[in-house]
Amino acid sequence: MSLNIKLEAFEGPLDLLLHLIDKNKINIYDIPIADITEQYIYYINHMEIKDLDIISEFLVMAATLLNIKSKMLLPKEESDDEGEEEDPRQELVMRLLEYKMFKYISEELKDKQLDAGRSFYRKPAIPEEIADYKEEVDVSDLLSNITLSKLHNIFQSLMKRQNDKIDPIRSKFGKIEKESVDLTKTIYEIQKYGLAYKTFSFRSLLAQKHTKMELIVTFLGILELIKIGRLRIEQENLFDDINIRYLAEDIIQIEEVSF
Repeated sequence: MSLNIKLEAFEGPLDLLLHLIDKNKINIYDIPIADITEQYIYYINHMEIKDLDIISEFLVMAATLLNIKSKMLLPKEESDDEGEEEDPRQELVMRLLEYKMFKYISEELKDKQLDAGRSFYRKPAIPEEIADYKEEVDVSDLLSNITLSKLHNIFQSLMKRQNDKIDPIRSKFGKIEKESVDLTKTIYEIQKYGLAYKTFSFRSLLAQKHTKMELIVTFLGILELIKIGRLRIEQENLFDDINIRYLAEDIIQIEEVSF
């Protein structure tokens, strides 16, 4: 007879650790690493997660807990001039406190969002007699005491207000522009280069690229050509330069590329 276990969904390894600490009513500054590690590993062994990226985060935390557990079994080391022993759990406690703070803040913001969603405002209902009323202004009376000196002072005051609104730091930031690189065109250029040289080094191909985006797109283009069988990579020894062999005798145009 099999035992079915239903687990809660956790947003990450720190969320699971906080759940275990709250469930066992543990002082976060004095975590019993052996017990928590055993419960933590039990939970991740029963998680039904197929995403490798997500489960890898939980496994990294499990390795961290095992590392802390092993350090606590070793003789204590003195870390400062006062002779106080360094607690291997200190860094983990700081991470948990920081995560707990941000989690509470996010819950407060969520509550404010829900409260705001229940707020309704009445549309303005001003009588037409008042809405159409315009106060008459005597321009000559309004400008009777205005002089060039006063106008100049008013102008300087307005300019100062505008300057005060300018952030002295952010205003000096440069403009970030999106760099566009065509993957289809890059694949075509790689084929053209391969048809000309047949065998070439990975380093020589990347040497023609000038930006990080061009390097990334070139690398993706090489992967696509390897996948469809038009390129083969070779490396004789570890850390040697990677040689690329162009296997085709022509160039094809690839319309869609998916990774």
